[in-house]
Amino acid sequence: MDRSPPFSAFARLLHWVMAAMIVAMLFIGIGMVSSDTHYGALVAIHRPLGILILTLAAIRLVYRLFNPAPPLPAAMPVPIKAVAHLSHYLLYALMFAVPIVGWSMLSAGGYPIVLIGALHLPPIVPHDLGLYAVLREAHTVLAILLFLTVLAHLGAALMHAFVFRDGVFGSMATLRSGRRRPSGPA
Repeated sequence: MDRSPPFSAFARLLHWVMAAMIVAMLFIGIGMVSSDTHYGALVAIHRPLGILILTLAAIRLVYRLFNPAPPLPAAMPVPIKAVAHLSHYLLYALMFAVPIVGWSMLSAGGYPIVLIGALHLPPIVPHDLGLYAVLREAHTVLAILLFLTVLAHLGAALMHAFVFRDGVFGSMATLRSGRRRPSGPA
C-alpha cells in the first residue's frame, strides 16, 4: 500500500472552506424554492455566496495550475484514476458554471445582482425574459448536477478512507504539513 503525500495547507483550506460553502449553498437553494417566508433572506445570502464561490474557484484553479495535486497511488487501477480525474474536472466546471449561469440568469431577468449593501455586480447578458427562463432552468439542472457530483465525490472519499485505505482521503484531510523532510542522517 502506498500513501499519497498531502495537499498543501492552502489547498486543503480552500477545499474544506469551499466544500462547506457549496453544501450550504445547495441547501440555501433548496430553502429558496420551498419557503416563501424566508425567500428574501435566503436570496440575500445566496447571491454573494455564489459570487464568493466563483471567486474562490478561480483562485483554486490558478493555484492548482501552479501546484498540481499529489499523484494518486500507483496501485490504483487506471480506470478508477480516470474516473477520479474526470470527476474533478466536472467539479471544477460546475463550480464555475453554476454561479456564472446564476449571474447570467439574474442579468437576463433584469434583477440587480446585489453583493452587500450598495455593492452590485454589472449584468453580463442583456435583459431578455426568454433567455431568463432558459437560464433559470439551466441553473437548476446544473445545481442538481453539482449536488450529485458532490455526493459522488463524498462517496469516493469515504471509499478511500474506509475501504481502500490508500491515503488519498488523508492527503486532503490531514493536519500534517505537506512539506517533505530532507532525507539523510539527522
